[in-house]
This record gives sequence, C-alpha cells and structure tokens, in this order.
Amino acid sequence: MNIMLLYGTETGNAEMLAEDIMAELEGEHAVECRNLSDFAPDEFDAGRLHMIVCSTYGDGELPASAQPFAAALKAASPSLSGVHFAIFGLGDSEYEETFNFGSKGLAELLAAHGAKQVGERLTHDASGSDMAEDLAFPWAAQTVALAEEAIGENA
Repeated sequence: MNIMLLYGTETGNAEMLAEDIMAELEGEHAVECRNLSDFAPDEFDAGRLHMIVCSTYGDGELPASAQPFAAALKAASPSLSGVHFAIFGLGDSEYEETFNFGSKGLAELLAAHGAKQVGERLTHDASGSDMAEDLAFPWAAQTVALAEEAIGENA
C-alpha cells in the first residue's frame, strides 16, 4: 500500500507518533511522512491512503502546523472525491468540552470536500493510562487492511 502519513502538531507529539507509525508500517508498505504545513491540498492522490495524526490545541483548535493546510483547503475548495483518509487524534480529556476537536474538525473538513474516511477516527487521551503507540499501531494496521479493500492492494 502506498501511504502518505501526515501530521498536525503544536508541541511535537503528533510528529513523533507519526514517525513511529511510519517505522511500524514501512517494512511492508511505501510510506512517506510529512508535516501538514508542508502539504498542499492539490497533492492528494486518489491511489494513496492518507493517514493523519493530529493533536488539538487551545480551545479545541487545530495545532499550528495544521492551520495553514486547513486555510489552504478552505480557500482552494478542491474536490477530494476519490481521496481516502484515516485520522488519529491526540488530546486530553481534562479539557472535556474540546477533547480531540482538532482531529474531529480536520476529518469533517476533508469529508466536506468529498474525501472518504477509512475506518473510525481513533483518539488518544493523554490523561488515560494507554500509551499513544499502543492504540495507534493496531489502528494503523487495521486502517491499512480496510484501505486495501477500498483503494486496492496495489495502491
């Protein structure tokens, strides 16, 4: 499977997790990892799975590195029909009113432009007892399996 692993981060946690997911997947798949701040909406490829790791910052906003991407997506308003994405959110339930809103908002924005979500959005709680990797690695493997059915194994 051809995978573009994107991350939106404020403090670096989403970047570290994205790199760990890449290391977990790259033995069996072609994986590229990039910051959302360095990815333009016209770079989406319908033959590729786009896996996104995104944190939440402030009062439920996108983290700093995801904000330019979201602004560009809103401004260009491209059709993302045929694009498949999966999203993993990082947040802290101590902020229950805005818990994981960054990943939620990004998923909604992509879907509003026609992209199709593969699997469910999974979220990690920094106040919980699980390590993010313990949730993210099985999520990534399951997502790839679902995407192989949706996109095709040769993607």
